[in-house]
Amino acid sequence: MSNVFRIGNCAGFSGDRVDAASPVVDTLIEAGGPCAIFFETLGERTVALAQLEKRRDPSRGYEPMLERLLEPILVRCAKHGIPIIGNFGAANPPGAAKLIAQLAKRLGLPDLKIGVVYGDDVRDRLNLETHAVYEADTGLDMGGGDVVSANAYISAKPIVEALKAGAQVVVTGRTGDPSLALAPLMHHFGWSEDDWAKLAIGATAGHLLECGAQITGGYYYDPGFKDIPDPANIGFPIAEVGADGSLVITKANRTGGLVNAQVVKEQLLYEIHDPSRYITPDVILDLSGVTVTEIGKDRVQIKGIKGSAAPTTIKATVCFDGGWLGEGEISYAGPNCRARARIAADVLLERLKIRKLDVQARVDLIGVASVHDGDGGTKWRESMAEPDDIRVRLAVSARTQDDADQAAREALALYCCGPAGGGGVRWKTTPRIRTQSYLMLPSDLSPGCTVHTAKELA
Repeated sequence: MSNVFRIGNCAGFSGDRVDAASPVVDTLIEAGGPCAIFFETLGERTVALAQLEKRRDPSRGYEPMLERLLEPILVRCAKHGIPIIGNFGAANPPGAAKLIAQLAKRLGLPDLKIGVVYGDDVRDRLNLETHAVYEADTGLDMGGGDVVSANAYISAKPIVEALKAGAQVVVTGRTGDPSLALAPLMHHFGWSEDDWAKLAIGATAGHLLECGAQITGGYYYDPGFKDIPDPANIGFPIAEVGADGSLVITKANRTGGLVNAQVVKEQLLYEIHDPSRYITPDVILDLSGVTVTEIGKDRVQIKGIKGSAAPTTIKATVCFDGGWLGEGEISYAGPNCRARARIAADVLLERLKIRKLDVQARVDLIGVASVHDGDGGTKWRESMAEPDDIRVRLAVSARTQDDADQAAREALALYCCGPAGGGGVRWKTTPRIRTQSYLMLPSDLSPGCTVHTAKELA
């Protein structure tokens, strides 16, 4: 057994760059030794939107860019024994596995073993009346909407089982984000499910890597204040984990971005709430005594990680139907554009009243009064310097798609109904999702996995 295991992240959210994986895979192959890669593509609302897609087409409901993500690397990973793990199954892990199987067959890999993890969908197991609301979400008004999805953050265990069964690609739905990186470490090193010290190392590696290029300088980058090299070619991160519990963060070779102590510290604190008690499905992390040290170019070592027993409850995020968002935009430029934009905003709001559309509305003048406005969205009425151009944005919340669409289309009508000189109109409607988390007992869940070859699944 090698003393060092490398794991690379190739996506930090659904919509991440589809060409990010190749440099990571190249770097792992060049380094030699045991390794794995993972894709983290599920935000809190992503699985709900995937569930809506699955309702429209039962064969869908997984990561829409899945084939583009895997096609450039699948053959190389299979050839060099690099397992691929991803929560790109979203609302339909079996559907994602079938797509991967078809891709594998097309690429000459009919015997590729594909694991499917199940058990995160708890719509039939969660009782909104009896299960406790997660403490951070108490008091939230879900508006009485129907439940769209309910998914528990399951542990690394079923992923480990799939790897033990020989899976070369493991497809999951909702898991703990750090679990995607922890699982191959548990499998390689043989860490037990109650070795809290070692599990804490692996979960911290997953926590640091899970958002992709955030830890290689992407979210850190602030030109003139916190610069990074070659941002258009930013590399994705790699963790080097030793059998002794050592942890080093680096990145793909020949790529932009950077890994330094400051970047790692920023990501270490990302979404953890209490640093002494960061809860994951597999282990509770104590990061309060961590030290972060630069040991070379784009190499940062993390020490002082502690772990304690896994939580006695598992978080499940429930997504509710939140109605529809309607958006309409139009631009004005040149002399007197401020006055024309203000009139356009007033006209839009007045038109909603005239048509008696059942919506809640807000208008922003993007670039002038938007992000720094309050909830009321009235700053655009105040005095301001004359800009070169202004983008008017109308946003409405509605119960029905039709009301949202009709409101948004009022921006389109400004083309001929005035004021003068409007252009670049866009309008669209989008489902709104409201989320609230609940606490379930591990005994409420029944996660597991299946493993089949591509030719069996395709």
